[in-house]
Amino acid sequence: MVEVRCDGATVHEAKRGGGVRTGRRARQRGFTLVELLVVLVILGLIVAFAAPRVIQYVGGAKSDAAKIQIERLSSVLDLYRLEVGRYPSEDEGLQALVERPADAEAWNGPYIKKSNALTDPWGRPYIYRYPGEHGEFDLYSLGADGAEGGDGENADITNW
Repeated sequence: MVEVRCDGATVHEAKRGGGVRTGRRARQRGFTLVELLVVLVILGLIVAFAAPRVIQYVGGAKSDAAKIQIERLSSVLDLYRLEVGRYPSEDEGLQALVERPADAEAWNGPYIKKSNALTDPWGRPYIYRYPGEHGEFDLYSLGADGAEGGDGENADITNW
């Protein structure tokens, strides 16, 4: 760059390929490799700390959804009993809420329109026992792991 003074004013001559540049820092564009690596490390740390929390919330949401579904199914089973005079047998199962059993004379269903409502948030069917060990009927999900017992997301979700 060439500076020329005429009558007290400074005139800058632009170099080829761009506008006027002054100083070494003005010539640098973009980020250095070290700056990019620092940003990537910081983002990696944020993801490493945030991911377990997000996964925990998703698991908790599925457990909450299962509790709500079990409460709803329990209410529907009570309605079935009021109309038919009994709860569905264990052989009829929860499917009796969707399709009329052969010996259910006063059946006014379907009590649930979609049979996929009979599966828990993990895609397994709810377990229905009649007569129940903990009440008139037992209705439960085995949680995320599909096995009895467990803690947290793997805990059984029950109607008792």
